[in-house]
Amino acid sequence: DKNTSELVQRTQSWWVMLAIFTVSFLVSKTVSVVVFALISFLALKEYFSMIPTRRADRRVLFWAYLAIPVQYFWVYDEYYGMFAVFIPVYMFLFLPFASLVSQKTEGFLRSVGTLNWGLMLCVFSISHAAFLLSLPATEAASAGGPGLLLFLIFLTQFNDVAQYTWGKMLGRRKIIPGVSPNKTWEGFLGGVGTTFCLAIVTAPLVTPFDLFHAAAAGLLIPIAGFIGDVTVSALKRDLGVKDTGSLIPGHGGILDRIDSLTFTAPLFFHFTRYFYY
Repeated sequence: DKNTSELVQRTQSWWVMLAIFTVSFLVSKTVSVVVFALISFLALKEYFSMIPTRRADRRVLFWAYLAIPVQYFWVYDEYYGMFAVFIPVYMFLFLPFASLVSQKTEGFLRSVGTLNWGLMLCVFSISHAAFLLSLPATEAASAGGPGLLLFLIFLTQFNDVAQYTWGKMLGRRKIIPGVSPNKTWEGFLGGVGTTFCLAIVTAPLVTPFDLFHAAAAGLLIPIAGFIGDVTVSALKRDLGVKDTGSLIPGHGGILDRIDSLTFTAPLFFHFTRYFYY
């Protein structure tokens, strides 16, 4: 039936994407950073193709796209100071200036707000996943950064599939029907519980986490992933679109697939860095 075929499509796409990530960071850190930069580019491109932009903003879009290689250069260079402030400070201040040079003030606030939010969501948030690769191996976790990245992506994607599956099997009570009618409390709690258990089991294999921090990450990732998912759902509902694109079978576009990661990546990165590095 339709639900089964959609689940199969989602799961197949999930395994393909996990394989791409795994192969890229087994090959080299450079390849991984380039893969993430490409994902940010495709997500930002989908975002800009959905939102209404003014003719006067075309030059500003160029500067927004140019921020991608610059941000990922800081990732590659492991320059945390610039990585952390380039988009939320420098691009945040520069884009309004680039926009007002056209002297078209109608729609200025909406334009600047949507451009900056897109850059934060598609580039700054996702770049945190790539920066995990720079975290060194420790005695407790010889896998180092790649292990942490694998843990983050595996749990984020697994949680998406788990929440979808539990929701289809047991879903009765809608959790946020005005934004995402298919999301249910049963799906949400089932996904959180399953991901929590998986985090406890897998953390000792690839992360330096003790039991307490593994449990905390096991709650942080599914809850943040759910919020990221419904945030992008709210965006799509506002714009009147079903999917952000059609690149991935069973998922729509890149932004549909990484919506959870836009929230889990920065929160998990800073959680890990605060407690362990």
